[in-house]
Amino acid sequence: MSTTTTLPTDPTKMGLGRSIAVLTSGGDAQGMNAAVRATVRVGLYTGAKVFFVHEGYQGLVDGGDHIKQATWESVSMMLQLGGTVIGSARCKDFRSRDGRMTAACNLVKLGITNLCVIGGDGSLTGANQFRTEWSGLLKDLVNAGKITEAEAKRSSHLNIVGMVGSIDNDFCGTDMTIGTDSALHRIIEVVDAITTTAQSHQRTFILEVMGRHCGYLALVTALACGADWVFIPEMPPDEGWENHLCRRLADQRARGSRLNVIIVAEGAISRDGKPITSEQIKMLVTDRLGFDTRTTILGHVQRGGTPSAFDRILGSRMGVEAVMALLEATPDTPACVVSLSGNQAVRLPLMECVQVTKDVTAAMAEGRFDEAIKLRGKSFENNWNTYKLLAHINPPDVKSNINVAILNVGAPCAGMNAAVRAAVRMGIIQGHNMLAVHDGFDGLAHGQIEPICWTGVSGWTGKGGSMLGTKRTLPGKLFEEISLNIAKFNIHALVIIGGFEAYVGGLELVQAREQYEEMCIPMVVIPATVSNNVPGSDFSIGADTALNTITSTCDRIKQSAAGTKRRVFIVETMGGYCGYLATMAGLAAGADAAYIYEEKFTIKDLEMNVMHLIEKMKTTVKRGLILRNESCNSNYTTDFIFNLYSEEGKGTFDCRKNVLGHMQQGGTPTPFDRNFGTKMGAKSVLWLTEKLKDCYRHGRIFANTPDSACVLGMRKRALTFQPLAELKADTDFEHRIPKTQWWLKIRPIMKILAKYDIKLDTSEHADMEHVIKKRGQL
Repeated sequence: MSTTTTLPTDPTKMGLGRSIAVLTSGGDAQGMNAAVRATVRVGLYTGAKVFFVHEGYQGLVDGGDHIKQATWESVSMMLQLGGTVIGSARCKDFRSRDGRMTAACNLVKLGITNLCVIGGDGSLTGANQFRTEWSGLLKDLVNAGKITEAEAKRSSHLNIVGMVGSIDNDFCGTDMTIGTDSALHRIIEVVDAITTTAQSHQRTFILEVMGRHCGYLALVTALACGADWVFIPEMPPDEGWENHLCRRLADQRARGSRLNVIIVAEGAISRDGKPITSEQIKMLVTDRLGFDTRTTILGHVQRGGTPSAFDRILGSRMGVEAVMALLEATPDTPACVVSLSGNQAVRLPLMECVQVTKDVTAAMAEGRFDEAIKLRGKSFENNWNTYKLLAHINPPDVKSNINVAILNVGAPCAGMNAAVRAAVRMGIIQGHNMLAVHDGFDGLAHGQIEPICWTGVSGWTGKGGSMLGTKRTLPGKLFEEISLNIAKFNIHALVIIGGFEAYVGGLELVQAREQYEEMCIPMVVIPATVSNNVPGSDFSIGADTALNTITSTCDRIKQSAAGTKRRVFIVETMGGYCGYLATMAGLAAGADAAYIYEEKFTIKDLEMNVMHLIEKMKTTVKRGLILRNESCNSNYTTDFIFNLYSEEGKGTFDCRKNVLGHMQQGGTPTPFDRNFGTKMGAKSVLWLTEKLKDCYRHGRIFANTPDSACVLGMRKRALTFQPLAELKADTDFEHRIPKTQWWLKIRPIMKILAKYDIKLDTSEHADMEHVIKKRGQL
């Protein structure tokens, strides 16, 4: 993200005398309510007036009661609701100039000159047209006597900011649109349910998912469930695909697989542009192979349900950025969309994004399919390449004679198995022999090592915990035994998947290279822990699943207070000394406070939080939620905070406490963790393959340079390999956390949304970027 440092302005006065309207348009998507809530609350925080526009553009045209002033309390209890509370409608009236003129008149009368639109590309294109015509519409309204010259002068310019709300993830320029992650949650729930019944009967299941002309949902679903085949509009199958598909399904059965899964995007086409339907595929499989085949068309189930933690956080962060973009806009600023790239908020010119989105459609129509994949963006391209590598290549006949060992270290977490599966299969595709090490470094020391084959990891993506078995033991006291086994099993490279212990264990192995030549092999650490505390990566496998578990539990806890009223819940989360889970769950569940180790707090802060809740109980929102990281303070324990709140809140509210415990480490992995684990596992083995070539000297492998032992992590916008030795300087070993953590910058948002009077740092804000520049590969 290009950032500009400006002289700080007081964010609580930025919006004084300004009015902002927020509307949702087009198809609904889970997470829209989080975006509406954040836009309203941050707008009010800046001193602006904020209005709801009910029923999308139709409400803008109809005016009257459809445009209502919003209050802080009017967006309470919205976060966990799917769909859009303020309604959405397709609007023919707005497509005509007369309709837009009526809409302009309604906005001018209310003094609204800032419009925040949450919708798909059609809705955002309509908003841009409205902005372009604005001065002409005002002129016509003055001439028609509907508004005065003074009113026209007061509203001379309309600012527009868009947020993309669409389950299809079909808008170019954004990594993820609001609603996509939740739609994947719905799809994966169905896939998991279907695989159990399909295995029982040895069936083939064909699943049709939404997405219009975009194959994102289908592609990520295929990656996340290890589907046998995926049909997407961006890359139709080659001529003769029918034979290839039947051969693949028959091969899978011959290898002992009891089920086949085929994913079809609703817009799937063949090379000559004809639709490929799930019914057509069913007939092919039944007629040619005689397999018992069933089709399931998911339909609107994908749009429904509660938003995932990711979509709530995405909506909230986008809402904040949208308000800032509106209030900082000048008449010369082009209409922009706020978006997420990696984990960073970015602003992109709206029409550039729309143009690239149209370019994709044109590329598909003209048969330029490779270009269509590239235009969809880096994330889509990476997903496609990973899928192709894992699903479309048969293991080579020539073996590399390389042995790669994989182990899990530390506490188990959801998504570890997806990483192991991808690493094993990618290794086999590269011609390596893959070895499974059971029970972490203990198993490496005691020879619990065995070959693992392609079918040995079948169905692992959707399984929680660690199938290999894992222990917290560090290698420090086991060097002698480990080096003997590395030699005995002729191990040439190591993939270590785990949390902080995996990172420290990797460092210990690197330090032992001076004494033990056997340790001079390439190794890679893949961060996998619910705590998200491994240096070198913004995200760890497993953290998203834990976050969703905490968020859905907090939803239930809050709901239980809906009847009793005046109740405050204190919830303890895991994370060791890392406050990631408490902070992000606080943002996703709408907590009033989240206590963490990284942000020191005193008895005065606790007292202030109690007073804040006492004030809150005087409003219509009579419940509170407080999150506490398990190690945030050794004296201010969960019991202490519970007792303090109970005593100080006597007569105003009563308290309950919940310690969530190990449920945060369990459960089936979320789509994000399955996809992330799969990509990390595959990338790690490809990197090791290249490293092994570099380290091959005089007929053997010898790796002792710092860059031959790395952490593979997500950094801002890319997966990068960073030498373990270089990360030492950024590590607080005593508290097992990195010294710099990106998510701490998001904490003020949580406090503002909970109505705390704090200052939001506006000195560093997202500059406008350009889509074409951002997509360096075009």
